[in-house]
Amino acid sequence: MATLQAAQNSNCSDLLPYSSLKVNEDSNETSHCHLNLHYSSESLVTDVRPSVSLAVGEMFNPDPLCSLQYSEVLKLARKFNKFYLTGAYKNCLPFVIEGRQIGLILQNVLEAMKNHRDVFVIEREYVSICGSLNSYVVRSNALAKVLESWRKQEEFVTLKGWRNECFEIRGGFSEKSFLEMERSATCLFGVRQFGVDINGYVKHPELGVSIWLQRRSKTKPTWPGKLDNMVGGGLTAGSAPLITAIAEAAEEASIPPELIKHLKPAGTVSFLFESERGIFPNIEFVYDLELPSTFVPTNADGEVESFELVPIRELLAKVLSADFKTTSCPVVLDFLVRHGYINSENEPNLPELLELLHMPLHMMYNFVPSLA
Repeated sequence: MATLQAAQNSNCSDLLPYSSLKVNEDSNETSHCHLNLHYSSESLVTDVRPSVSLAVGEMFNPDPLCSLQYSEVLKLARKFNKFYLTGAYKNCLPFVIEGRQIGLILQNVLEAMKNHRDVFVIEREYVSICGSLNSYVVRSNALAKVLESWRKQEEFVTLKGWRNECFEIRGGFSEKSFLEMERSATCLFGVRQFGVDINGYVKHPELGVSIWLQRRSKTKPTWPGKLDNMVGGGLTAGSAPLITAIAEAAEEASIPPELIKHLKPAGTVSFLFESERGIFPNIEFVYDLELPSTFVPTNADGEVESFELVPIRELLAKVLSADFKTTSCPVVLDFLVRHGYINSENEPNLPELLELLHMPLHMMYNFVPSLA
């Protein structure tokens, strides 16, 4: 312990000069003293990190990381769950269909709903769909008309990014769908959104373990021009996670079949985020894909401006910056945890961080209307 403390006190800044990075919880702006990626000698490995912990990231044999670096990581995790942690969700009414809570309704959306009493039933404790709209198709069509009227009236900023893609709306992921909804509108109803993300990594002979990031096109309706994971996309109506991941890999990064066959499922991340557009209870299916150092991704659908190969040592600085898409941060942090770069030796609040990367959204959406 004494050796560990001495190493942290005397060599931490040299080993990881961006350990002083800070993220502003409101703006996600990052400040730092310097960002010269110079590392001290490998001899620090034994001193800073006990040998027993090296097995945590055996896949990549990760170098030690300074614990001071991760105080800002926890702040970031709290930021993309701020809607829950501040209790703001308590000001919403549950959105219910057939007795199942499927969403959360903010006050401004509730006011707009009052103009569509033929579609919505507004009770004191919750909001539901009219009982006469009793099938998938009928509900979907009725809601589509409401959304079109809101779009024409420019009621909500999120509808300016109309996608002409629909998401399935259901009680649980494996359950039947109650209706489909225009993708850009899902955040107005606080319904759980599902997507896929692929971590494309390389064991580079010169850079070491590195991650491919994309720069989103400036014409994207959401997060234009921001850094993002190599591949990501929403789970549209009728799609399954793996099929979506393979399709997105081809469209966004031109990953051929002989490489995508090595795709490995890595679980999910989930979080409860809010922005000026609405509420985002997101669940992302995560995949890892090791790529050869000779492969360079190229975009095929016009949604990506460029790609950048980032050494693992520089990755956290990117994620903590205002240049990175906030709702993609959980996927990167999850990758760093799973591969041992963030661990109990350098993040004393690791249990809390893990909870914030896996919010129990299905358990939280548990309102049941009274039968009285």
